[in-house]
Amino acid sequence: MANRPIALVTGASAGIGASFTEYLAELGHDLVITARDLPRLEESAEKLRQKHGVEVEVIKADLATNEGLKLIELRLENRSRPIEVLINNAGFGINKSFIMSDRQIENDLLDVLVRAPLRLMHAVLPSMKERDSGTIINVSSVASWIAGGTYSAAKSYLTILSESLHTELRGTNVKVHALCPGFTRTEFHQRGRMKMTGLPEFLWLDSDDVVRAAWKSASKGKAISIPGSQYKLLTFLMRYLPRSIVRRVGMNARARQRQKA
Repeated sequence: MANRPIALVTGASAGIGASFTEYLAELGHDLVITARDLPRLEESAEKLRQKHGVEVEVIKADLATNEGLKLIELRLENRSRPIEVLINNAGFGINKSFIMSDRQIENDLLDVLVRAPLRLMHAVLPSMKERDSGTIINVSSVASWIAGGTYSAAKSYLTILSESLHTELRGTNVKVHALCPGFTRTEFHQRGRMKMTGLPEFLWLDSDDVVRAAWKSASKGKAISIPGSQYKLLTFLMRYLPRSIVRRVGMNARARQRQKA
């Protein structure tokens, strides 16, 4: 259908990104899905077409590179088939301390978690403002409230930029929202080789539940969603506890996730 809204999802091949593609297709959106793993993207696209009857465009792109970012920017700037929903989800974590980590990997993390959302939002917002219609959901993290290395720093940037744009666009029908989940059952920690076996069961979230909570909050015009009562309490405490305690808690949590490569 030519009149279906189109949603673009980065990091769409697994985890929260895959849950977003499923949910948005269920709501009747055509999709543009992007990640680095082309065979997996193609497999996901075919399943979505068969299950929901939507059109799915696949773009292989590495958002740590200028070439990959440019591919997605060009698609976002295509006004003949405009993007109504942008989900900035692509990301990864590092299991080493900043002092011991690889410099290029740290730079890639900054590119994917900070530079990519910045550039992609900058590409799509002019047409959204012109139409006075659109939704951007930036997948941030409760880590943006703690001191937990460059991942926390990057997510803090994303949360604050989302809040800023949400305020700037108040009074329009363009919505910018930061989704700040806690530990969610995806491939994220496994791919980052992080040790998660000691984490209590009650701290784990389901990615489908996280996505539905984010969409509901964004649709209501809220700036931030924090799925799960346990994480609402945690972020409340992190806002008001002395920063010395927040720093200690954050770095201790990061240390427990590390394991030898």
